[in-house]
Amino acid sequence: MINCTVAETSAALAAGDISSVEITQAYLDRIATLNGELNAFITVCENSALLQAKAADDARANGNDRPLLGIPLAHKDIFCTKDILTTCGSRMLHNFVSPYNATVVERFIDAGTVLLGKTNMDEFAMGSSNETSFFGDVKNPWNTECVPGGSSGGSAAAVAADLCAMATGTDTGGSIRQPAAFCGVTGLKPSYGRVSRWGMIAFASSLDQAGPITKSAEDAALMLNVMSGLDKKDSTSIDRPIEDFTATLNQPLKGLRIGVPKQHFADGLSMEVEQAIRNALAEYEKLGATIKEMDLTNSHLSVSAYYVVAPAEASANLSRFDGVRYGHRCEDPTDLEDMYKRTRSEGFGEEVKRRIMIGTYALSAGYYDAYYRKAQKIRRLIKDDFDRAFEEVDVIIGPTSPHTAFKLGSKADPVSMYLEDIYTIAVNLAGLPAASIPAGIANGLPIGMQIIGKYFDEAKILNVAHQFQQHTDWHKQKSTAITAASGES
Repeated sequence: MINCTVAETSAALAAGDISSVEITQAYLDRIATLNGELNAFITVCENSALLQAKAADDARANGNDRPLLGIPLAHKDIFCTKDILTTCGSRMLHNFVSPYNATVVERFIDAGTVLLGKTNMDEFAMGSSNETSFFGDVKNPWNTECVPGGSSGGSAAAVAADLCAMATGTDTGGSIRQPAAFCGVTGLKPSYGRVSRWGMIAFASSLDQAGPITKSAEDAALMLNVMSGLDKKDSTSIDRPIEDFTATLNQPLKGLRIGVPKQHFADGLSMEVEQAIRNALAEYEKLGATIKEMDLTNSHLSVSAYYVVAPAEASANLSRFDGVRYGHRCEDPTDLEDMYKRTRSEGFGEEVKRRIMIGTYALSAGYYDAYYRKAQKIRRLIKDDFDRAFEEVDVIIGPTSPHTAFKLGSKADPVSMYLEDIYTIAVNLAGLPAASIPAGIANGLPIGMQIIGKYFDEAKILNVAHQFQQHTDWHKQKSTAITAASGES
């Protein structure tokens, strides 16, 4: 059962073919077998998971039939979880036990899910490879010499390796979609404001958004049904009617207008990835869609603008980690200033320090107008590009990443790492929803396809993704390395 989708597992639980305790134990056994190699989990909650599974089985026996009741999941270790470590992949929070649950966590508890544990991540969500974690690199289940993508690499690797049925992630510039692409799973970044950020430790407040990482678009819809909705504790949460994102999954695609940005098929895109996306577009044409080449004129500016805006917000958000209230504190400080300096020097990794320094510089007197204000103006131009595009098309489709997963340690230069998110960052700057779904395999590694939608049009994105998955089997492909290691046939 551990290789089944959430929808399949839910049906099996409802039919009494398996219990939540049985499926939870199976996942825990698999985590014990494979996590030492993959390093996908920072914390495993074995005892509490089995207790939650037993409670779910009892609830089901008493007539409760919630879709996610008894389904095991994992949370990215950026979501606060009461009485459980919440580290953000950082030494700064290596000993922080949250006194409360994030809203997203609370909503999954209310849905009756079973928490298996907290997944590894790039430190404070800063990275594109999951190599900046204080707890070590996460390995890609398809090839353990390769990165799983970041910053939600632990969640993507866990879902891809069948260590959990589903997982949460966060996406600031592509951190759900890029690891989903590298690990061959489905990842959805919702519209900004669709999902509460309360209790999700902030990196860049105007960009961060939580979303699902799953084995299929249908599963992502089931998760989004639980995650979304107004939260009065979050001032950025949008008050919109709660939708059933599974209701329109099976709508036919005849007449769908797909935009293909020519900027996403330029220099730097590997031939294998381009061919896979072209093949996917041909599949959509068979399903009745029309393809239109289009311009996102300012998309080439997105990386530059992002790496001013995001570090600027990070420098403000991370100022709270000073050794005074919680988390790491240096030993034997001589005075308050010494405690601040040594605590932050010891607690933060190199990439986090780099972004804090860049952000502080961009916000400093004399440079604010030259950098931060200009980046915000570019952000508006990027949003306007999308607004114009969506007057002519229903969704925009292209590659998620220029290539498949790269080797661990192969990108020592920060700029080359930043360019990994070249196709995903513009979506966050504009606040749009987007998904990555598997669309091919090259050299034994998955290829991701990105589907971008209009504001709050997640239902359409999921419909487009689901229909593709109904007519292809890329999302069902598994890593032979992991299946062999776990003794599967």
